[in-house]
Amino acid sequence: MSIEIKAPSFPESVADGTVATWHKQVGEPCGRDELIADIETDKVVIEINAPSEGTLTEIIKPEGEIILSNELIARFEAGAVAVAPAPAVAEPVADQAQTDVELIISPAAKKMMAENTITDSEVKGSGKAGRVTKEDVQAVIDQRASAAVAAPVASAAVASSAAPSVPMPALIGGDRLERRVPMTRLRARIAERLLTATQTTAMLTTFNEVNMQPVMELRAKYKAQFEKAHNGTRLGFMSFFVRAATEALKRFPAVNASIDGDDIVYHSYFDVGVAVSSDRGLVVPVLRDADAMSLASIESKIREYGGKAMDGKLSMEDMTGGTFTVTNGGVFGSLMSTPILNPPQAAILGMHKIQDRPMAVNGEVKILPMMNLALSYDHRLIDGKDAVQFLVAIKDMIEDPARILLEL
Repeated sequence: MSIEIKAPSFPESVADGTVATWHKQVGEPCGRDELIADIETDKVVIEINAPSEGTLTEIIKPEGEIILSNELIARFEAGAVAVAPAPAVAEPVADQAQTDVELIISPAAKKMMAENTITDSEVKGSGKAGRVTKEDVQAVIDQRASAAVAAPVASAAVASSAAPSVPMPALIGGDRLERRVPMTRLRARIAERLLTATQTTAMLTTFNEVNMQPVMELRAKYKAQFEKAHNGTRLGFMSFFVRAATEALKRFPAVNASIDGDDIVYHSYFDVGVAVSSDRGLVVPVLRDADAMSLASIESKIREYGGKAMDGKLSMEDMTGGTFTVTNGGVFGSLMSTPILNPPQAAILGMHKIQDRPMAVNGEVKILPMMNLALSYDHRLIDGKDAVQFLVAIKDMIEDPARILLEL
């Protein structure tokens, strides 16, 4: 039975995707739910699995091809286990050059070869039936770089052995190497969205600072009990800021709103995006109805999202939506920054590094653990007064955590 393999249904926020990798080739048998292809979008990488045991009979969209939602990408024969016949191999001829053998090169690999001026004779295919993959091309690029670096060192060593009585000057620097790699779809989309945010919004940033000592003392006091009571979930700072933000959003609805054409859309729900760093770039999974979540559930969900981001397992549903975003550059040591909006959201809160500073308290100088806070907002929708008061509300709740529980 012939089965059509189609691209998944993309949400409205995702226009299209790209066929990143075909893990199975035409004629190659597949087991049920076995990975056959990866589809890369601007948000996540989606795995396409075999619908049943069978054979891939036709690849309609090759690697590197842009595809739309639900578009046909391949055909699959269920129950068929016949393996495609191996290509006939001609008898070796003594005077036949190795370059006469035609290589099978994936489109993505061919593009990399063209960008880096790599010939067919330089690569060896490690894929099925000797297919040249992107990894094979990258190996050649890395080998070139290593050889270029090693060459001056080797020359210096030869010169030194030939004339040991003459002191050789120390090597300073080396060749000016460059390596060109194609931008991933996710990175390209991040760049596009950031540029759009700066060009299409009246973005402004207001700053404040918060004394973290009350939260740090509370965390130190109940850390062990919290972890034991909530199955190993650790109490961090992010959950306090998410809860403080949701309470502040209730008081300032414009900060939780968005602009759609000439309309302002006010959201009665509080879906808070949490910026998470991954090897593929910055992603923003969403905490749904964050105002109804406990500190433990917030910490647990953020930890889950972090693991999924590192493994490339975040789904479309995890990434879609969000009415407000919290990002923490402090984990990387940032002391101050102006976070960029995540359209169509109207505001984003930036947390930073906790640093001991001398502060004046009741006429005395005390050393307190302080954090800079930044709120970037769209001035078309949010007035400066509301933005400042929103940030002050968060500051007040963090400096007196009981306000979060009592909704004061």
